[in-house]
Parts: sequence; structure tokens; C-alpha cells
Amino acid sequence: MVDSLGIQPALPERYSGFFSGLDWLGTAVIAIDEQSLVIYLNSAAEHLFRQSQSKCLGHPLTQIWPSAVQLMSGIDQALSQQMGFIDHEIPLDLLGTRFIPLSCAGTPIPKPWGGVLLELRPLSQQKKIAREEKILELQQANQDMLRNLAHEIRNPLGGIHGAAQLLEAELGDSPLLEYTEVIRFEAQRLQSLLARLLGAHARPKQEWVNIHELLERVRSLVVAEFGAGLVFERDFDTSIPETWLDAEQVTQALLNIIRNGAQALQGSGRMFLITRIARQVTIAQKYFPLGLTVSIEDNGPGIPLGIQSRIFQPLVSGRADGSGLGLMLSQQFIRQNQGLVEFESESGRTRFVITLPVIKEI
Repeated sequence: MVDSLGIQPALPERYSGFFSGLDWLGTAVIAIDEQSLVIYLNSAAEHLFRQSQSKCLGHPLTQIWPSAVQLMSGIDQALSQQMGFIDHEIPLDLLGTRFIPLSCAGTPIPKPWGGVLLELRPLSQQKKIAREEKILELQQANQDMLRNLAHEIRNPLGGIHGAAQLLEAELGDSPLLEYTEVIRFEAQRLQSLLARLLGAHARPKQEWVNIHELLERVRSLVVAEFGAGLVFERDFDTSIPETWLDAEQVTQALLNIIRNGAQALQGSGRMFLITRIARQVTIAQKYFPLGLTVSIEDNGPGIPLGIQSRIFQPLVSGRADGSGLGLMLSQQFIRQNQGLVEFESESGRTRFVITLPVIKEI
């Protein structure tokens, strides 16, 4: 609202400094005063509604977004009773052209400031947050189970391996040595497996990393393993800077995912490696000004629908000879670097997306 002198209203003086820090949130935040006049929008809200804060200050909320009338009862309650509210599937019109279904959480601003803070999330973002929370809960449960299981197995396994060695010494040149060798070999294999499981919990050894160098290294390994029948299409965003990561963990995560795709293609098909810079990303409810995504896509048969909801759980595999540990470990390694692995799959197309923060200084 412009006054008689044509001057655009500014943030009321009593709120000076109150909203500092909200501009860095990835969630859209709008503040209104006791008269339901807009007094603040953060950057995410400006982006969501395609309007600048300067154009919205001083206007009634319902004048700018008429369908926000559905929020008024909750806003009145927040103002009169100092109680928060949550409304789901509130359609807010965008410049009168289309409607965006939003979830809105209202929080009263305490005295002496007064007003209501509205946190708005597109329902697609709500679903993303719920999906991430489920992934994190599942990962924590997997970690606890595997850590306990590994420690329970390690000691008796060492005893089995030692007993097999003592038995070999007693048998001399007996043909029964063949069986003790099998015992020792299988015990060593299980010890190696336990080391992988427990190694996933090691503290990251971070350094400055170029993500494209890691991808090229993994691509070369997979091509050497599966041969020329596997064709890689690369689309790299060269604007992505070096970032602070554990190169070994991220390399292993990439190798597990890309090798899974190559195995699904049986060594013959196309894989796509795509990187992009991402701005204002939220990963597992933590905001980062800058991030990157790595998309790994193949044109194979897809992940069976029956295991898609459990694909990051241990011992779940779409192959009869699979260990069911590769994707679980990939998720753990990427999480230890503050990232997340997600996927979508159907017949003829499977795509894994790794999202990582870009840390430019420490």
C-alpha cells in the first residue's frame, strides 16, 4: 500500500531485527500484524509467490492473496488466544492465475511485537519432508540393528576361525584339511562383511573434493568391469565448486549405485550421469544455501515394486546373488556427509538422486 506521498511502507520499527535469520530458511515465511497487514516476507516466500517484500508490505493478506480468507479464523484465534494453528491443503492463488495447495502453520508473535508468523509449505514439500524423515528413521534403526548384530557375531566368529587353524595343525596332511580350509575361508568372508558394516559408522575423513573426478573414477572402474557394452552419457555442471566431503565414502556410495545399475543392465545398456548445482536446498530438515545433485539413471528393467519401499534396508536385493548391503551402505555414507539418496523406478527407467551440500569454507 503506497501512502499519499507515493512512499512504499517499510517494516515497522518495533519489528526491527526480529526477523533476522529467517531469510536463510528454505521454508516460506510471512508475518502479519494485529490488523492482518503484511509486515515481512522472507526470500523463500518471495520466490513462492513471485512477489517482492516491498510490494507486499502494508497490504492486507487477503487483498494480496484472496483465498487466504480460509486462514483468517486460525489467524484470529492466534491473535486472541495466543495459540498456534495448522491448516492443510489451503489453496493460495498465485497472481490470480493458478492455485498452489499449501500447508500453513501459524504461530503468534509474542508481545510487545504482536502479530502472527505464517510458515507455508507446498504439499509436495511436505511429502518430501515426510519421506526424508522416514528414510532417516529407517537408517537409524538399521544402524542400531546391524551394530548390535555385528558385535554379537564377531567374537564367536573369531573363535571359529581360530579353532579351524588349530584343527589344521592337528590334521597334518589329512584329506580333511579341505574342510578346514572352507571353514577358514567362510569365516574370513564373514569377518570382512562385518568390517564393512561397522566401517559405515566411522567418522568421515573430509577433504576438498571435485565431485566430477569421483564420478569419472567410478565410471572407469565400472567400464573396466562390465566392458564396452555399457554406454555412459555424461551431463556435468562445471559450475559446481569443490566441496568438503569424505572422498572415500562418497566414491563407495557412487560405486555401489552405479554398479547396481550396470548389473541390472547385465553389462549392456545406457547409463546417464547428470550433475547440477542447487540453491537453497533443505536436506533432512537442514538448510544449505548451496548444494549439488548427482543423478544416476539407467534404462534397465527397474526395481521390483515389491521391494521398493525396503530398498535401503539391509539384506534386501532384487538379485538372487545380491548381498542387499550396497544401497544401505550408500545411504549411510551419503548421510554421514550431510546428504541424502532418493530414487524412483519403473520398467525401463530407474533414477537415483544424491543430494549433497556444497561447503565452500570450513
